[in-house]
Amino acid sequence: MKLIATNLSMPFNADESTIRLLIAADTRLQADAISDVRIVKRSLDARDKNDIRFIYSATFEVDEKDYNKYGSRFSKTVAKAPETPVIARETGETPQTLPIVVVGAGPAGLFAAHTLAVRGYKVILIERGRPIDERRRDVDTFWTSAKLDTESNIMFGEGGAGTFSDGKLTTRIKDARAALVSEALVKYGASERILIDAKPHVGTDVLRKVVYNIRRAVEEAGGEVRFSAKLTDIHSEDGRITAVTVNENEKIQCCAVVLALGQAARDTYRMLFDKGVEIVAKPFAVGVRIEHPQTFINRSQFGKFAGHPRLGAAEYRLTGRSGSRGVYTFCMCPGGFVVASSSNEGEVVTNGMSYAARDAENANSGIIVQVNPKDLGGAPLCGLEFQEKIERAAFRLGGGDYSAPAERVVDFLNGDAPQAFTSVKPTYRPMAVPRDLRKCLPGTIYRGVADGIRAFGRQIKGFDMDEAVLTAVESRTSAPVRIQRDELGEATRLKGLYPVGEGAGYAGGIVSAAVDGMRAAERIMAIYKAE
Repeated sequence: MKLIATNLSMPFNADESTIRLLIAADTRLQADAISDVRIVKRSLDARDKNDIRFIYSATFEVDEKDYNKYGSRFSKTVAKAPETPVIARETGETPQTLPIVVVGAGPAGLFAAHTLAVRGYKVILIERGRPIDERRRDVDTFWTSAKLDTESNIMFGEGGAGTFSDGKLTTRIKDARAALVSEALVKYGASERILIDAKPHVGTDVLRKVVYNIRRAVEEAGGEVRFSAKLTDIHSEDGRITAVTVNENEKIQCCAVVLALGQAARDTYRMLFDKGVEIVAKPFAVGVRIEHPQTFINRSQFGKFAGHPRLGAAEYRLTGRSGSRGVYTFCMCPGGFVVASSSNEGEVVTNGMSYAARDAENANSGIIVQVNPKDLGGAPLCGLEFQEKIERAAFRLGGGDYSAPAERVVDFLNGDAPQAFTSVKPTYRPMAVPRDLRKCLPGTIYRGVADGIRAFGRQIKGFDMDEAVLTAVESRTSAPVRIQRDELGEATRLKGLYPVGEGAGYAGGIVSAAVDGMRAAERIMAIYKAE
């Protein structure tokens, strides 16, 4: 009989093989009566810096006779293991005579295309950017020489924006497909630890390989993948999408479109809006990136155990208020880098990135402040225009060469003229230059960031250290729009168009976006049958 034991607490440096003994204590069975022990979840409890522990959940097998005889005396933390949920994937009766077009090769688009292709559906995946290897070279060129390719950068290209990130997989959604996403990532190259860690991450270096392998699986299943293929128009008849235009000159007839845009596709949003697709403004957040020494973050979280290899690089997640607005840290990247993420000329955008080892000198995180559409007038595209405004202001303030304006925390909080960086060196490339960030941040955002830093300094002593560096602007935290869809997942004004993922306003990370793409694929499969 398969059971699960939860809340199994062990010192962080204990041998995990002793979990069997903890289960024996919780069941009052002999250790040799317990078999097939498998860790299914592991989280870190560092509240007591003198007694840091891992908390485990593990499944195991016992003889049914033992369960029937002794089950009544088992600890309350032991229960029957839940059955693996079965995701019903219905197949429709309408023959698929035209391809399904998937727009965008981020997690939503890749998983939608993969779900369809491996089940025999004809799929064409179009991506305006380039394949991962070419894209990586284009990004490196931008970072080293400030030569921006507006169609191949951190925001556009195979894998989407998340490919150049920490590859965090934490999600709050309760959907059985989330486990399928993690299993697929492992199948295509991610570490198996993502299946058990409470805060799993892949790392940008590994994620690039995973993305490539997923795309190859789509192609090997018969799907077609086209790069440098930008959606420039959509066509419809009687309220249903019938075709898309790529690169302004190629029209592709289709039976359905999975619209998995990245949030940087502002030209595409505007095209869709002009075509009558219902788009509304939604809340989002903007701010800056903050950098500290990773050794400081490790000490703040792990105390005397900082630097222990079993603990790795420490993380944090902090929240505060600035008047009625929420202020919080975002996309914390331990042992990582602040990276140039511009996708349009004349704009400076920052983001965070870590490799799998998380072993770089600095830790970084966004400090972002909530922005509501009503702050900006509430028009459908007001958030896009606001982002563009502050990104252009950051570009000008940095000197007009994609250098990012940056400032020490002490100067930022005191309103002093920015001085040269000291013990904390900014990692942003091509270059970060000392500037007064009040000149590119709206007053509400500037005050919000300042209030947040002060609040976070009370939560982590020293977070507001003088030498920490702020780099502007962090503006692409989430899409500032939502493409409205109905209960069947179709765009409210256009049947056959399935807006999905973060760019459509329905996801907040790699896993949730991938799940959203899978759901859209399943809805299309319920209508059509593969030929």
